[in-house]
Amino acid sequence: MNEQPSKIYLLPNLMTAGNLFCGFTATLKILEGALLQSTNADLAADRFHEAIWFVLGAFVFDFLDGRLARLGGHESAFGREFDSLADIVSFGLAPALMVYRVVLQEFPRACWIIAFIYLACGALRLARFNSDEKHDAASHQNTFTGFPIPAAAGLIASITLFLLWLAEGEHHLGNWRFVLPPLLLFLSFMMFSRFQYPSFKAVNWKTKKSIPRFLAIILILIFTVMNYEWMPAVLFLSYLLYGVLRPWLSREWRREIEEEIGEEPSAESAEQTR
Repeated sequence: MNEQPSKIYLLPNLMTAGNLFCGFTATLKILEGALLQSTNADLAADRFHEAIWFVLGAFVFDFLDGRLARLGGHESAFGREFDSLADIVSFGLAPALMVYRVVLQEFPRACWIIAFIYLACGALRLARFNSDEKHDAASHQNTFTGFPIPAAAGLIASITLFLLWLAEGEHHLGNWRFVLPPLLLFLSFMMFSRFQYPSFKAVNWKTKKSIPRFLAIILILIFTVMNYEWMPAVLFLSYLLYGVLRPWLSREWRREIEEEIGEEPSAESAEQTR
């Protein structure tokens, strides 16, 4: 029998292409900033700002592609592989290169090692996720085991944005920039940890909320936009800490918290890796 060609669904894969475009553009902006650092520090900072926004934009596209695929019943092996290839550029290469250029060039012996560890762990995590999905393609779990790489990249980008905001008008980030290398190593560990994180897979256009909860979500979004310099870092840090604290929360507390964000918690024994 002839093998059927892989199906390529337009809208989900357009979102993935947007993710890849943002990651590629972020990488270019980081390289431009690196070339300008010695001659025009202010313009270099602008390029790093732009790179951060493209990384965060890639996060939005990555959030949308899976929702569109699940909403239309268009999940496919092609889409999963395409998504992972885009993720390694947007959430692996771009954040590692960003921290390398902002901080790690001051450590000539260790600079590339720390950045590469993060990149390698991100690639291995995505490979593990795809391998697990292939062996259990029929499952629709609502948790990830380990910190997801898009959230790791979002945390790095948002904290870098916060540091640039604190250093506004200066030509360097100050000593706080040395938080970033340990953060890369910590996130590399967290991506392979056994901590469980809500996947947000249950959040889509059909998700229902009461009016008070809907208004609370709208207020959080407005507050985040108004305080974009630091609020994204708070949200990503809260997500990171939730996974660490989750094992010590009662089942009732977990159900309450995860229902608030649109999840339908599954049994612990059925939780899946990403």
